[in-house]
Amino acid sequence: MSKILVTGGSGFLGSRCIVSALAAGHEVSTTVRNLDKAPQVGALLQSACGGVEPEIAYHAADLTCDDGWAEAVAGCDYVLHTASPFPTVQPENPDDLIMPARDGTLRVLRAARDAGVKRVVLTSSFAAIGYGDAPHDHVYTESDWTPIDAPNQAYIRSKTIAERAAWDFVSESGSLELSVVNPTGIFGPLLSSEFSTSIGLLKALLDGNFQVLPDMWFGAVDVRDVADLHLRAMTNPDAAGQRFIAVAGEPLSLTEVAAILRDRLGAAAACVPTKSAEPSPETKRRRSSSAKARELLGWSPRSGEDAILASTASLLIPNLVAAPA
Repeated sequence: MSKILVTGGSGFLGSRCIVSALAAGHEVSTTVRNLDKAPQVGALLQSACGGVEPEIAYHAADLTCDDGWAEAVAGCDYVLHTASPFPTVQPENPDDLIMPARDGTLRVLRAARDAGVKRVVLTSSFAAIGYGDAPHDHVYTESDWTPIDAPNQAYIRSKTIAERAAWDFVSESGSLELSVVNPTGIFGPLLSSEFSTSIGLLKALLDGNFQVLPDMWFGAVDVRDVADLHLRAMTNPDAAGQRFIAVAGEPLSLTEVAAILRDRLGAAAACVPTKSAEPSPETKRRRSSSAKARELLGWSPRSGEDAILASTASLLIPNLVAAPA
């Protein structure tokens, strides 16, 4: 049994990492911005742990300040750093997102190093890999990087800058090991009514918020498989110093996703549009490969279609989706 800190335990991925780590027999603690949120986190984890609220320790720590981090990492063997800002609306000032992402990552790494943590697994993003000027037929791998100076949205820049800063820090520290997971769009079953931006896109489809489906493509992966990949990257000796793309397979178009929903959900998908925008030669599919995770770590994810359907099943159960008109 190892002692693990999962940052951002109330988040969509963080909560799943906690569930996976507990199932593997590890001792787990987590951070929340305010300890008042601890009962809420315990309640959402309870449903995924056989109806019994798990025994985990809670620490109040915020990515924007040093307070609490030394206590949170004390005695830990590993840290899974899943916490990161992901706004639904891009800020007017990009630094409002970029600085907390970079400085928060460095704050966690610094505390982990000082506490003698063996390895940190950082949740980065495919955003730090696939948003450069590569040809349309390029298949992205872990050797690719999104240029920091590319004219991308603040979120994409924040993930790239934060991950670059993490690798630089570990290179200079000399003692702390780092592994990085770079997921594409994360889908899968929900533990609460709070959900990621990716799942918000599915909810918008089911709610009929699109009249015409835009020409959009994205990689997909199930949150349970991303959590599993974090644990594999945490314990496998060969994962130290490595990045791992988390993607289930080929990218899906929004048109394909809409067709899946209409085919599998019946009346529940009555508001999903059938009309698609004309394809644009400028639209990138951004294909990527998870061969490294599969071959080095034995990772075997669910299909993207299964991940999407698991998301919609969760959305429909608690009646979060508007009923068809």
